[in-house]
Amino acid sequence: MGIQINGQTDTITAIDGGLTIQGADLPTASVTNLNVSGVTTTATLRATSIVGVTTAGITTAYIGSVNDGPISGARNRIINGDMRIDQRNAGASVTANDGVIYTLDRWAANDNSDGSFTVQRSTVAPAGFTNSLLCTVASADTSLSNQQFAYISQIIEGFNTGDLNFGSADARTVTLSFWVRSSLTGTFGGSLRNGDANRSYPFTYSIAAANTWEYKTITIAGDTTGTWATDNSAGIGVFFGLGVGSATSGAAGAWTAANRVSATGATSVIGTNGATFYITGVQLEAGTVATPFERRSYGQELALCQRYYWKNSTGFTASGRNTTTCTISGLFPVQMRTAPTITHVANYTVFFASVNAFTATGIAIATGSDTNGFHLDSVNLSGTPGVALCGTTYPGSGLAFSAEL
Repeated sequence: MGIQINGQTDTITAIDGGLTIQGADLPTASVTNLNVSGVTTTATLRATSIVGVTTAGITTAYIGSVNDGPISGARNRIINGDMRIDQRNAGASVTANDGVIYTLDRWAANDNSDGSFTVQRSTVAPAGFTNSLLCTVASADTSLSNQQFAYISQIIEGFNTGDLNFGSADARTVTLSFWVRSSLTGTFGGSLRNGDANRSYPFTYSIAAANTWEYKTITIAGDTTGTWATDNSAGIGVFFGLGVGSATSGAAGAWTAANRVSATGATSVIGTNGATFYITGVQLEAGTVATPFERRSYGQELALCQRYYWKNSTGFTASGRNTTTCTISGLFPVQMRTAPTITHVANYTVFFASVNAFTATGIAIATGSDTNGFHLDSVNLSGTPGVALCGTTYPGSGLAFSAEL
């Protein structure tokens, strides 16, 4: 028999339950859900996109895209999805017990329940990964009110999601995939949400076995309505519920014009004292198929994280202003999302003329800070720098710069 592809007829012959394709190269085409295991081909498969294709048996393939996305990287919209980067805490545990805190890079935790949970980078991970994000319930809340919740989340910048065309008739389908493990079993919930918190898609997934890594994939048709940012503000938020009251949970599997961070009836991790929840390998990509986790080098991933947070580990230029103040300035390693909030996280030493050392115990913001660098005053120096001296701060100067969403 013959098969016609883009106007060209090639021969398909059945041999011992397999197929042999004979003829000239298969011309450029879009190939979807094609399983070619056990196929022998004397032609070359050429396609602008291959979606859901099992490629065993293809000797040569020219692929223009994977899952309707780029083939050479930038498929995953999640940053630090494998949980390697932890600039703030370097693996130390932090407690979420009242409001949003940032934990591992780009990952926030929020808890307004009557309980609390800790978050830290863990070395417990599935094969192929070295780290995970671990949540441990430190104090349980067994009866959440409708307004209470506990969750972890990542808010993706609009510049990184604009091509998904959410809020239009051309909205693209996306697939969320991740590895998860918990001491609890049952149905768990999460959601996608826009930056204005008035469009949400609650979803569910199941954990069948306690303390066992399981791989999950969730495919979501893009939202054709609502407002979705395409600039440096909040684009798409990805939420994983750890116990969410009725006010911010909703029916799974459909877009809704409301603020939802989980699905109705999902397991409440915060409701069990000592319960654990691990997650890693989080990927959000365009298309209907979950592709293998996109691995970037440590340096690449760190640079992506530093657009949103940078904890200084290098020296800065300093000049004395008076007996208690010096001015320091520097450039950021990458352009930050917006002019950052600067905090003094530890005392640091200022060296002048490479001889005299003074300890700074605070900062006062001066003019000139933007997305590329900063200019500020270090105050409360324990010494007399003098107005004419110049020097550098000691590496690891105790300054943190945040431009989180």
